[in-house]
Amino acid sequence: MEQNLSLYHIFNAVAEEGNISKAAKKLFISQPAISKAISHLEQNLDTQLFIRGSRGVMLTDAGKLLYEHTSAAFMHLDKAEENLSRNKKLGIGHLKIGASSTLCKYVLLPLLRDFNEKYPNIRISIYCQPTLQTISLLQSHKVDVGLIGKPSNLDSISFTGFGDIEDIFVATPKYLEHLKDREGFTDEFVHTCSAELFSAANLMLLDEENLSRRYIDAYFREHHVEPEQILEVTSMDLLIEFVKTGLGIACVIDRFVKDELKDGTLTRLKLSEPVHKRSIGFGLLKDSPASEQAEKFIEFVKERV
Repeated sequence: MEQNLSLYHIFNAVAEEGNISKAAKKLFISQPAISKAISHLEQNLDTQLFIRGSRGVMLTDAGKLLYEHTSAAFMHLDKAEENLSRNKKLGIGHLKIGASSTLCKYVLLPLLRDFNEKYPNIRISIYCQPTLQTISLLQSHKVDVGLIGKPSNLDSISFTGFGDIEDIFVATPKYLEHLKDREGFTDEFVHTCSAELFSAANLMLLDEENLSRRYIDAYFREHHVEPEQILEVTSMDLLIEFVKTGLGIACVIDRFVKDELKDGTLTRLKLSEPVHKRSIGFGLLKDSPASEQAEKFIEFVKERV
């Protein structure tokens, strides 16, 4: 079929003009080249397509059948080109973004409000998956852009940073007061994270499949912390809601509880060695050309870094 495509184009021109000379002028090629192309197509299809006469050429029944299909195909191609041109002019396209539900809520959605205002004709699909799965979606070309924590290996991903996040430990003032009374701790002790405090408290963390949890587990190993009572939660939003009920001490991301810290709903505990901040940003595949919509989005992000 591929070798016949250019021949079909010539066939269509001859069928529409009914004359090889006129078709040659229309296509800006010589008459012998037209005749040779038609003969070649007839040989490929093992079918006579034209009846040659003194005044020109006429389609055979087989030629008429072929013309019905080729003319419809070229009409669809012309329509497709028109639509592509129109879409480009209007900025119409489809952008697929992967992000965890937490990053989507606190980072992506505020960005998308402004992006949609600037590019209202770009259709956006959001795939809410944990960071590791988002990277997998990116690598399998199922999303154009991934909002992720900065990977340790950037061989395959082009990363545009969008700021840092910090893991902190928080609790309600009431829980800390209860813990102080129950364990006989001093007020200063319950406001400072230590191995002894982590052992006595009910510690709430994301589940072990989460990248943030793995980061905190590495921090615990480095500082020889072995919590005894752990409550695992599947999402950051749930974790924040759980800690607000006074169930224990939770490890959360600082910028996601800034309102609760400000109004006193939650208290931030001190760490003798703070957890290192992590970079978050948007990833694209290096070995794959980015779509026009993805490029526009990344440029939009860079303007706001």
